[in-house]
Amino acid sequence: MARIAHLSDIHFGAHDPRIVDAATAWLEQHRPDLVIISGDLTQRARVEQFRAASAWLNRLRAAGLKLLVIPGNHDIPLYDVMRRFAAPLDRYKRYISPDLCPWYEDDEVAILGLNTARSLTIKDGRINHDQMDMLRQRFAPVASAKTRILVTHHPLFAMPIGRGGELSEAVGQHDDAVQAASEAGVHLALAGHFHRTYAQAARKMVEKAGGALIIQAGTATSTRLRNAEPQSFNWLHVRRHDEMEIQVIVWDGAGFQRASHVEYRHDGQDWASRDVADGPVVGEVA
Repeated sequence: MARIAHLSDIHFGAHDPRIVDAATAWLEQHRPDLVIISGDLTQRARVEQFRAASAWLNRLRAAGLKLLVIPGNHDIPLYDVMRRFAAPLDRYKRYISPDLCPWYEDDEVAILGLNTARSLTIKDGRINHDQMDMLRQRFAPVASAKTRILVTHHPLFAMPIGRGGELSEAVGQHDDAVQAASEAGVHLALAGHFHRTYAQAARKMVEKAGGALIIQAGTATSTRLRNAEPQSFNWLHVRRHDEMEIQVIVWDGAGFQRASHVEYRHDGQDWASRDVADGPVVGEVA
């Protein structure tokens, strides 16, 4: 079983230091096999914000944690127009990682991160055809027993983001991107961006979307909350590509605590969910 902590939208520059420290302590205590951070490490892509993000990532690495990190739209300068279009992710490459599409593989999982942040959009994302080819090629040789996980900052699908259920914009070139993910056999698609926790089967969102389970993470440490949803991140227990659990770990004002625990199973056609009423304490194996 792979134990994965999925954090997103850290937003150094618009963060709460207490919550950053609490998230760090939780990760150091529970020691996931991998920490995934799906973009927006900074608020405005300024040097001091990237330095703070880099120091935090180095602290996690020093604790022996493995990381897979991708950029988000906030990691591209907004007001520095020259840098925005001439060198949009240079600071990210310098302080965070030169690899914008990282790969991780072990005996249980194969994970590809794709950069969806673009200079020409303020907040929307896009996957280009070269990335779609990479998606297919990377997963092609992966053993069928492994869980294939795709990580993006912007979700592939339109998401319900408001109290009234209004939908967000889907990632650019949505139809082609969804087809590529389906052809690659992606089992889990992780993203952030909207500061909202959400999980749903892809087939229930878009026809012919493949068999992926779509998992959104809220903002882990930012003070920029939406719909009064508190800071949170996801704690995934991936047993097999057709069986997993999601625990949502939520900031309660004093620390991070489990707020929900749901088991998902794929029956060959669709994902079914079940609340784990008497589940284990956070970090333990069911």
